[in-house]
Formats: sequence, structure tokens, C-alpha cells
Amino acid sequence: MTTSVFIDGEVGTTGLQINERLSPRDDIALIHLDEDARKDVAARKAALNEADVAILCLPDDAARESVSLIDGDTKVIDASTAHRADEGWTYGFPEYSLGHRDAMRASARISNPGCYALTAVAMIHPLVASGLVPADYPVTINAVSGYSGGGKSLIAAFEDPASDDHTEATLYAYALGLQHKHIPEITRWGRLTHAPIFVPTVANYYKGMLVQIPLALWHLPGAPSAADLHAALVAHYADERFVMVVPLEEGATTLNPEAQNDTNELHLHVLHNDATGQAVVAGVIDNLGKGASGQAVQTLNLIIGADEGEGL
Repeated sequence: MTTSVFIDGEVGTTGLQINERLSPRDDIALIHLDEDARKDVAARKAALNEADVAILCLPDDAARESVSLIDGDTKVIDASTAHRADEGWTYGFPEYSLGHRDAMRASARISNPGCYALTAVAMIHPLVASGLVPADYPVTINAVSGYSGGGKSLIAAFEDPASDDHTEATLYAYALGLQHKHIPEITRWGRLTHAPIFVPTVANYYKGMLVQIPLALWHLPGAPSAADLHAALVAHYADERFVMVVPLEEGATTLNPEAQNDTNELHLHVLHNDATGQAVVAGVIDNLGKGASGQAVQTLNLIIGADEGEGL
């Protein structure tokens, strides 16, 4: 059986990668629009309603418009921020919880997670669900990403000397008003009662992401050990093929944000100092892989009944 797929926004960074992953497949029939048709609302509406599945790789307002144009049975995977914290949309992270895959299969509206958010939620949610970290804990998230996460404009700023926004920066922090667009998503799907403090950083390399959450174990109820945190993550992701919990005894002297590039894998680490009662839970992911296009393709595979790793 062939599934027809329309990537609305196929010329953007995420859309191009999804197109590249799907084009060779015999079980997928891609619907393409030429440059003029992509700007024509009627042509986009026809493509959106013709498709079995529409994958939206658009700015938020354009994604909302696309959803409003659908009047048929087309399933939607939205890679924008627009619907990630909305009721009526299913979070597109199959490994989120037991039974979540069934919820995704049954849903016509799926929000593809953000890269920072997926990595943070993958660490926070199991710890909150297990009771090791209270829902009202003051979570702090530090993260660094390659510049591809900012799309074409940020890529140009780092790579194109002729760009109006060209930068020579090696690294800079941003969203310093503590209002990053991923915070509502992390708060909701992390099951937190308060928004976390989130300090993202972009660095002068193309892709790859490291997200770190420090925890004062002595301040948590019952003073759990690092081994307790690790056990909760291992139990949560048992038998998952794309989320790996690195053995606690391996430790780490350095973490490379580019270590999972060109994969659909998320690797989780529990770093710890037992003498001080401190731990840092860290995740490494390709922000364009499982943090974007790879996760969208995994979700597509799930809802059409293909192997989840097809094309990944």
C-alpha cells in the first residue's frame, strides 16, 4: 500500500531533510508543488486534502493556516511550534510513555516535538512520573545547539559573509528574556507545574545538541541517588531502539554535542558526584535528526504501519 504525503514547506531545512528521507521509498508517494503553486493557497489546499498525511514544515502562523485548509481526512504531522502545547494534538514522541504509540496511531493531529524540548522532556518526564523529581521542582535547563536549528536565516548568519546578520561569534546565549518558544512544550509534556528556567546557546558548528539538567539530589524528597535516577530512565526506555540510556558506570569526562549526528538516536547520561549529592542528567541528539526530520519520519512510519526505522 502506498501512502501519499505532502510536505508543506519542503524547501526549508527540515522539509528538505524529510523529502530526502522519503524520496527513495516505494511505499511513499510524495506530492510536490512548483514554486508558484507553493505560494497559491488554492493549490496548497488541494495538495493538503489530496494527501493521506501532510507534514507541515512552516512558521507557526502558516502552519495554522494549513490546518484550517484541511476539510478531509488528511492526517497532520506539524513540525512547527504552533500546536505543541495545544489540547486536541498528540505529542509526536512515541517513547513518551506506555501506550503513547496507540494514542499517536489513533490521532489525526500530531505535533512534532522541538529539538530542545524533546531532549528535555525525555529526561524530565520519566523522573517526574516516577516520583523522583516533584512536579513543582525548580528545573533549570542548559543547552547548546548547532546553528542549523535556527533555519535558513541563522545558517546564513554563520556561513554567509554577505548576510545582513552575519556573525563571527563562536558561541552566544539567546532567549535571555527567559521566554523561549519551547518552554510551554517542556512544561506541559514534562508534567511540570512551573516553567523551567531555560538558557539555550548556539555555537559555530552546523548541527548536534547537548541538553543538561542539574539536580541537587539532597534537595529532592527522599534524597534519591544518581543510581535511582538512572534506574528510572532505564526502566522507562527499556527496549527502545532510538533512546539509549548510557550505563551509569561508564561515566563521562566530556560530552560531544555532535556525537549523535546523522542518527535518529537520543543518548541519555546521568553524571554525578555522590560525595556532594549532585547529578546532571544530559541528553545528546542530532537537532536535525530525532530533533526534527528524523522524528517526523519515525512518526510517519508509526502511523502508516511501517517499521519505525524505515528511512532512518
